Amino acid sequence: MALLAVAWPGEPGWAQAPKVGPSGYPLPRFVSLKSNAVNVRKGPGKNYGIAWRFVRAGLPVEIIQEFETWRKVRDSDGAEGWIHQSLLSGRRTAIVAPWAKGERFNAHADANETARVTAILESGVVTDVVRCRESWCDVRGDNYEGWVEQNSLWGVYPNENVSDG
Repeated sequence: MALLAVAWPGEPGWAQAPKVGPSGYPLPRFVSLKSNAVNVRKGPGKNYGIAWRFVRAGLPVEIIQEFETWRKVRDSDGAEGWIHQSLLSGRRTAIVAPWAKGERFNAHADANETARVTAILESGVVTDVVRCRESWCDVRGDNYEGWVEQNSLWGVYPNENVSDG
């Protein structure tokens, strides 16, 4: 007689399928803002009041819920509100350690701490994410490119693999 092993939620071995929103994309997920002027609303529709306004294209936000063409997002400060999907982009960006005000982080020529330093990035810098692998992300800005430890970025999940194509 064969025995069947069962794992319950919270136990080692429990594998939960990723949640998928009505759009067919996973929830939660990171995206970025398309425009320099994006209204964040108190609910999913234009009839809801504006809670605040983002004023920087490329800023990463985390989609945590979907309702029709509206996306509930969370920013790096933990604030939540609703944005129309047309104002969001699949382009991956990240903020360098927004929780570490005034600190600096090395970007390296390769995905390891002993590789040559190619840039020094201050906390709060918004950067493009080219790809992530093995707990490192290749990031790029106007005058730099290099690998940064993934746990120093807000805009990618721990151990998330991001491909460049």
